[in-house]
Amino acid sequence: MSGYHRTFSVVICVYTEDRWQDILAAVESVRAQSLPALETLLVVDHNPALLNRLTEEFTEFRTRGEEVRVLANAGPRGLSAGRNTGIAAARGEFVAFLDDDAVAERDWLRYFAESYDDPRVMAVGGRTQPAWASGRRPAWFPEEFDWVVGCTYRGLPHGRVPVRNVLGGNASFRRSAFDATGGFATGIGRDGDKRPLGCEETELCIRLGRALPDAVLLIDDRAVIHHKVPAGRERFRYFRTRTYAEGLSKALVSHSVGSAKGLETERRYTTRVLPAGVARGLRDALLGRPGGAGRAGAIVTGVATAAAGYAMASVRTRSGVAFSHGPIAAYAPGAEGGTP
Repeated sequence: MSGYHRTFSVVICVYTEDRWQDILAAVESVRAQSLPALETLLVVDHNPALLNRLTEEFTEFRTRGEEVRVLANAGPRGLSAGRNTGIAAARGEFVAFLDDDAVAERDWLRYFAESYDDPRVMAVGGRTQPAWASGRRPAWFPEEFDWVVGCTYRGLPHGRVPVRNVLGGNASFRRSAFDATGGFATGIGRDGDKRPLGCEETELCIRLGRALPDAVLLIDDRAVIHHKVPAGRERFRYFRTRTYAEGLSKALVSHSVGSAKGLETERRYTTRVLPAGVARGLRDALLGRPGGAGRAGAIVTGVATAAAGYAMASVRTRSGVAFSHGPIAAYAPGAEGGTP
């Protein structure tokens, strides 16, 4: 079948022992792929205890010839530097990224691989479904804002279609895409200590389109992962915090690549998708359906808090902001596994 000759390195960035079982489940889902990965790279973000524990856990896999490699983040703390570390160490023709609290369905890599038959395709993302800790979506939580919990949201196109950017927790790239762009920008996205920022993959994809004007980026919603949503993220307080952080992140992206590209997709989302979501929520409220008014109110609140975050960060970036996206350096083998 098409795509079976592709070689994938799967990068999973990890940072806390609190997700130990989730990390093991993520690795197991990669090992169970119908298209076997060339290797799984676990990149540990400045946590020596976790680095040692994972190294010990997966030593057995190396002795059996299975490629599960444990690496220390070779850059500054944060998701972007962790991903760049994985890219530098990757041996595959393609690099796929999986969140550390997600599991991939069996054909995840196979569907990615099929899309790369077209040499213009430089990145392929998939569909991320929420796995709610409570067992069901909170009645007030609008599907239009599932990106708040790292999942595919209502308003994204269906099928296998071109997009401006893929979503980083369920995505793949040609290795050559990083040669053209220099990898993920540090200074954008999460660093383990600050607000739940994001958008590093958006910034990268926009730069990729500029570096390679003929590049095609796709979403194939057959490539499915299931992403855990802990109880704390089912609460309205987290919703407000995350939407505000998204506004901050979007301002950084616009500062890097310009507002025309940085907000191109968001304009359609805010002028078409969200008003339709509010109308749907109000209609459900009038029909007596649970959560309708709450969903409409959450959408309005989400827009307002994201706008506030964008405005705040826009003021701050006028005085300069520190982020960079230099070339991907070769990974230093001495940083692999165990205490340095």
